Amino acid sequence: MDLKTLHTDDAPQAIGPYSQAVVTGNLVFTAGQIALDPATMEIVEGDIRVQTDRVLKNIAAVLENAGASLKSVVKTTVFLKDMNDFAAMNEVYAEHFAGHKPARSAVEAARLPKDVLVEIETVAVLP
Repeated sequence: MDLKTLHTDDAPQAIGPYSQAVVTGNLVFTAGQIALDPATMEIVEGDIRVQTDRVLKNIAAVLENAGASLKSVVKTTVFLKDMNDFAAMNEVYAEHFAGHKPARSAVEAARLPKDVLVEIETVAVLP
C-alpha cells in the first residue's frame, strides 16, 4: 500500500506525531482540524461560528494541497464540545459546503485539544 503524507503552510502545523493528511490511492484522509490560525498557531477568538469557519478554512487548505477540495469530500466527522452548538456549527458548515452534502457524523466529545469548541476531520476523493 502506497501512503503519501502531506504538509502545507496554509494550514496549522501538526502539533504531534501525525500528518495534516495522508493520501492512499485516490483517497485523502485529513487529520482533525481545530480552530488554529496557521499564521500564529493560536486558537482564533470567538464562538462556535468563528471556530467552525476557521476549521473549515484549514481543511480546505489541506485538501487543496492534496489536489482535492471541499466539493470532493465524501465523509466528515464533527466533534463538538457541546452538542447545543450543533445548529450554529451546522449553519457555517452548510455555507462552506455550498449545497454539497457529504456523509457526516457529529458527536459531543468530553474534551477537545486546546479546549476548542469544534474539531472536524474529512475523507475526500481525488479527481
